[in-house]
Amino acid sequence: MTPIAEAPAVSVVIPAYNAAWCVARAVDSVLAQQGCDFEIVVVDDGSTDDTAAVLARYGAAIRVVRQRNRGLSAARNAGIRAARGEFVAFLDADDWWLPGKLAPQLALLRARPEVGFCSCAARVEDPDGRLLNLWPAPRWEGPFLVHLFGSAADVAGSGSAVVARRALFDRVGGFDESLRSLEDIDMWMRLAAVTDYACVDEPRVVILKRPGSMSRNLEVMRDAAVRVMAKNRALLPPALQGGYWRACMAGIHADYAKWRHRAGQRRGALAEVARMLSLAPVARGRLALGLLKDIALGRSL
Repeated sequence: MTPIAEAPAVSVVIPAYNAAWCVARAVDSVLAQQGCDFEIVVVDDGSTDDTAAVLARYGAAIRVVRQRNRGLSAARNAGIRAARGEFVAFLDADDWWLPGKLAPQLALLRARPEVGFCSCAARVEDPDGRLLNLWPAPRWEGPFLVHLFGSAADVAGSGSAVVARRALFDRVGGFDESLRSLEDIDMWMRLAAVTDYACVDEPRVVILKRPGSMSRNLEVMRDAAVRVMAKNRALLPPALQGGYWRACMAGIHADYAKWRHRAGQRRGALAEVARMLSLAPVARGRLALGLLKDIALGRSL
């Protein structure tokens, strides 16, 4: 469907930095959506390649916001400010949507006013198009915020799949521009503190995973994960801000112990296990001892 000139139902925000190699695929995947009216807002975050030239080919079919390079959070925030739709959808420039992605999510949000943001299941592929894994819709009981602290990656598709009510960003604020990673998880936690979440179970987004992306960003991601868990602790019900939060934080250190071990960082992996034990010796003690044994024996994790 061709996006309309008047106020649309959905504003699709695509942040782009040096994305000449991929942004056309992302834009084309949105233009191919049927069954709802939308606008596309591409935020060129100070690109120094041919991103501007690629975007110029679309003419009036997209709106382009240009800014100096300020990072992903700032680009998304610029897109939210420029958005005219009742709903805001996000798509990273190196990912793309499959046909039939947007309309079911919009229908869900209109049918369920208590739901403020939703996503959909996703395919994770390598640059050659090989399926690495499926990112499924989560299953949980009780408040989604509580679940999210224990399973931070459970907003399927994350920054390339979420559609949210525009008004909610006036309430919770924008993406945290001080975070260098996991700014999406931080936002989903803040949204989950004030509204409900839902997920469309069909995979309608492709997430591109390039080789080495985890190992290159391990330190940044680890520090961001600890910050996100700490800064949002007060969002939990008071009864869960003690032992439950410490157990969840210990789970974060468990994950990074495994990733550090896989990256050959034995000393760093052991330090993460020590942090686990200091935070939740009872709740996570058995897991920590198992990790210590595996690391000591050099087993793969």
